[in-house]
Amino acid sequence: MKAYILLILAAMFYAGNLIVGKPVTEEIPPIMLSFFRYLIAALVILPIGYREWKSNRELWKKEWKAILALSVTGLVLFNIFVYLALNYTTSINAGIVEASTPIFTLILTFLLFGDRFSRKQMIGVFISLFGVFFVITKGSLEVIMSLQFNSGDLIMLLAMITWSFYSIFIKQHTWKFPTYGALLVMVVVAIIIFIPLITIEMNQFSSINWSWEVIAGLIYLGVFPSLVALIAYNKGIEAIGPSRASVFLNLIPVFTMLGAVIFLGEQLTWVQLIGSFFVIFGVLITNRAKVKEIRT
Repeated sequence: MKAYILLILAAMFYAGNLIVGKPVTEEIPPIMLSFFRYLIAALVILPIGYREWKSNRELWKKEWKAILALSVTGLVLFNIFVYLALNYTTSINAGIVEASTPIFTLILTFLLFGDRFSRKQMIGVFISLFGVFFVITKGSLEVIMSLQFNSGDLIMLLAMITWSFYSIFIKQHTWKFPTYGALLVMVVVAIIIFIPLITIEMNQFSSINWSWEVIAGLIYLGVFPSLVALIAYNKGIEAIGPSRASVFLNLIPVFTMLGAVIFLGEQLTWVQLIGSFFVIFGVLITNRAKVKEIRT
């Protein structure tokens, strides 16, 4: 029961990233927002991860390529794409697209490593992708024929592909590192990468309205999706395994829908409901199917 509660909380906090991030992106541009988010995360994780960092210095030097890959994909590019997408699409749409992450991870492992789909996995992939396509096109043949897609939804797809790369790197390398020390190192590396990038948006800094709402939103983004959700999800995986734990991520669009309607006043449409059903159903089928791995 404790593991289930932790996994539900993780899904809630990840959904909160889209709900809280939506109004904050109206004030702070995406690169700068990502930078401030991880600056806060670094301050929070420092006292927890410092000892693990200090006692594993040689490990960080040896595995610098893995740390860099994890930071660039999961912390830098993913967050820039997500916050950029929220400038052009709704939190609900973003949550639905985010639920398709396991599908893109499966496709990437096929393209990169030659892993084959089972029949059930193939069916799940098509069902989920249909759901994403249905949401992006708003279920309209006219949108498909004119190729006038919402740019925010397409950017969110880029975010999910980036996160899929991160998921693959996590699977390959996470067993090498102590949890809190690795998180501290990844966050610091991300901050170093963000420093030259924020110069692109420095001309917008003076126009930011640093209201209490914006500051509170930044603190939430820096603490809960960045650290608490990740730790809760990892603890859940330890208790019940990755396959069962990943199913709880399907709650993200559900929590996003509820939060966006209640707190942001977004309107829930039948297109979003149908699309989210297909996405979640396809992911469930895929997760339950047995993986057939054939290396080429």
